[in-house]
Amino acid sequence: MHIHGRFSRATSKALDIASLEKWARIKGVTLLGTGDFTHPEWMKELKANLAEDGSGILKTKTGFPFMLQTEISLIYTQSGKGRRVHVIVLAPDFAAVEKITEYLGRNGRLDYDGRPIFKIPCPNFVEMLKNIDDRIEIIPAHAWTPWFSMFGSMSGFNSLKECFGEQAKHIHAIETGLSSDPAMNWRLSQLDNVAIVSFSDCHSFWPWRLGREATVFELKELSYGALVGALRTKKGIVETIEFFPEEGKYHYDGHRLCNVVMSPQESIKVNDICPVCKKKMTIGVAHRVEELADKNRPLGFKPENAVPFRSLIPLSEVIAGVRGLPVASKKVWLIYNKLIERFGNEFNVLIDAPEEEIAKIAEPDVARMIVADRTQKIPFKPGYDGEYGKPLFDGKEVNLHEFDFNSGEKEKIAAPSSSSNRSQKSLADF
Repeated sequence: MHIHGRFSRATSKALDIASLEKWARIKGVTLLGTGDFTHPEWMKELKANLAEDGSGILKTKTGFPFMLQTEISLIYTQSGKGRRVHVIVLAPDFAAVEKITEYLGRNGRLDYDGRPIFKIPCPNFVEMLKNIDDRIEIIPAHAWTPWFSMFGSMSGFNSLKECFGEQAKHIHAIETGLSSDPAMNWRLSQLDNVAIVSFSDCHSFWPWRLGREATVFELKELSYGALVGALRTKKGIVETIEFFPEEGKYHYDGHRLCNVVMSPQESIKVNDICPVCKKKMTIGVAHRVEELADKNRPLGFKPENAVPFRSLIPLSEVIAGVRGLPVASKKVWLIYNKLIERFGNEFNVLIDAPEEEIAKIAEPDVARMIVADRTQKIPFKPGYDGEYGKPLFDGKEVNLHEFDFNSGEKEKIAAPSSSSNRSQKSLADF
């Protein structure tokens, strides 16, 4: 429910609806956001490839569901401080999207980026969209990222109310982002009545990007109203699939150029000053959570009725890490494709496939590490200041992102068919 099309900056130019559907099926994702519905060229493609049926869910010709979604960057000044907050917007139909686009078009350009920037304060933005259509849902995106988020250490706020004012009553969910997980958010009592959701914010369709974070719903019907109702009531959200926050690019504090990384406790001891260049370090998500957490909610606190979550390293990354290969190499694809052919989709492999069955197809070390992944037994060297964290496979540090490919032109061999007759167990039971 948070993706981008190819007209956003730093995205794969091969991104299109057909590729998104193909790779969602391979991943095991059963509903996608459209991404970037404010961009005029992407909107033409959405209308050409997706049909409305009155449910608020758009379908491809083969029946794969999408929901209208975009991300907006709000950059403005409040209380003497520059604010940069990104929000996800969900819309019920093309008619609502046209009204949103008309409103935003009066405040700036829409054609230069799939994630456009506007000098609109968060409260004003929410109020205007709710006046357009009360069914529109606004979700703070990657809520803890230092530079562009509601709670960001560089430009954010200390509370939902401070960010959205009286319009905070319309904020029912927040997105954890790659560098935080629900357990970190549970430490803030101000979020007790807010749904904690996770989406991938992917800039390509590759399976180590698409679905790297996801939210699992159990709904009586697949409709816009049912899904937004689950967000607003917290009923029907089964669990979230999380990136390990330590692998996120802003989990710890540090200075990438100085090769300095610190835990919040270490950073506090030096007053957040880099010991190399003597400038303030980029304050990461773990530190920011410590600043805003309730004093009576220490690390490990879990509120009643907390929605469970599981953290997973994507399958391609596990294979690449064990074999010591680039994530998009031919040898990694060969193993990946065999596992998908046998088990139907990636989530089935990561969550349910028996170790002994995986070992028959891949190799014992790959099977063992997949189980270690699902049981949360892979340690990390945490990410910081824009640098991804590195998992330790059998104690060996692996940079899974060194050879990352976003471009569709980089694919070396064909992926498994998305029209396989094998049963594709769904993570979402609609």
